[in-house]
Amino acid sequence: MTSAPIPVHVPLVTEPMGILASLQAARRNVLAIIPRIATMQPMVSGRTGKRWHMVMDPGAIRHMLLDRLDDYPKSLVTKNLLRPAIGESLFIAEGAHWRWQRRAAAPVFSHRNVMNLAPIMTAAAERSCARIAAAGPRAIDMAEDMVRTTFDVIADVTFSGDGTFDADEVHKGIDAYISEAGKVSLFDILGFPDWVPRPGRMVSGNAVRQMKSVADAAVEARRARGPDGVPDLLDLLLEGEDPETRRRMNTAELRDNLLTFIVAGHETTALTLGWALYLCAFDQQVQDRARAEAQALLQGRAATGEDMAKLPYIRMIIDEALRLYPPAAMVSRTAMADDTLCGREVKKGDTVIIPIYALHRNHLLWDDPDAFRPERFSDRKAIDRYAYLPFGDGPRICIGASFAIQEAVIVLATLLSRFRFTPVPGRRPDPVMILTLRPEGGVWLEAEPVG
Repeated sequence: MTSAPIPVHVPLVTEPMGILASLQAARRNVLAIIPRIATMQPMVSGRTGKRWHMVMDPGAIRHMLLDRLDDYPKSLVTKNLLRPAIGESLFIAEGAHWRWQRRAAAPVFSHRNVMNLAPIMTAAAERSCARIAAAGPRAIDMAEDMVRTTFDVIADVTFSGDGTFDADEVHKGIDAYISEAGKVSLFDILGFPDWVPRPGRMVSGNAVRQMKSVADAAVEARRARGPDGVPDLLDLLLEGEDPETRRRMNTAELRDNLLTFIVAGHETTALTLGWALYLCAFDQQVQDRARAEAQALLQGRAATGEDMAKLPYIRMIIDEALRLYPPAAMVSRTAMADDTLCGREVKKGDTVIIPIYALHRNHLLWDDPDAFRPERFSDRKAIDRYAYLPFGDGPRICIGASFAIQEAVIVLATLLSRFRFTPVPGRRPDPVMILTLRPEGGVWLEAEPVG
């Protein structure tokens, strides 16, 4: 075991909690309800209002996400929470309705299309560098800057140069909705019974209505105008059709999927970059090695899509940040049929949770799991596919995973090649999950330009 310092982590519970204690813990941080034993065992079961199981065994997770996908749909809680904002889009839909949308949208995220969008990511990385340089020697909240950087990217690749799209209006709507929806999710993640009061059950609809009307107007305007130059996500979705049925998305379906990509596509990548920068500041040796790799290749320019394969250590840092701080750190499913997982009985109606945060720190699967060691990803084939799930897996693996990784590598390589990041004393981020695993308090770093 290493004696090196450990980066910030969530203190997991060591004593069983009753329903009220669970509620109090979850109100602040949903990961606080994970028992520490979940990092030592393949499966943990209990009852908090209703029967639940946490599954950390890769074979059992494969069974749920691949072999018996239809028997473990996303929990009703998850769907009810997000449906007002993103409708029956890819993230929520099940069965045939999900399958045709997935077939229609898959070509949008082909390697060629993702590479075509790389210049937008490069330009956003340059703007981030300019903001950091302009801030001078003052400490900067890099978590906040990464949100701005990745929203710049998603707004540009979704509605490139489209004057009908008010990015700020959509951003405000998303933030307002997530902050309200998060208050609800805390009480539902373990399937607490309905008699437990849910403050904020009625999510304010104004922000969502405004967000949808802005997006609808942009979709209709583009449909009338047609593509111009390199096709963006909206062009590609408008062209997309299900190869089996030839069905295309109508305006509402297009809008719901675009909003899904905007919500999922900017915040998760921003979080990954914020945590990666925190970790690089935490371990200067890792940062030095990454900088040497980036500077040798880039020679002062910003990273591009073509640089991806030549930045293996930067990619390892991204992978390790996603292991330690997965944006979707806990997912919840409802068992639709009786089953057996890890030799244990699962009843129809049980809540089955994959606590990805605990899976990624499970001592049965990872050596020294709380330590920051990017080199553990030097041989990806040595890692069990279902032990590492930053983007989920099976047929419902995140459709934008390659887009997110490309963006994260381009931005991180560019920033590390130009600045040395050091922590601000007394300003450590606190990993807190509401809907996503955010660095509460921000990632405050000092950035010193390097030659």
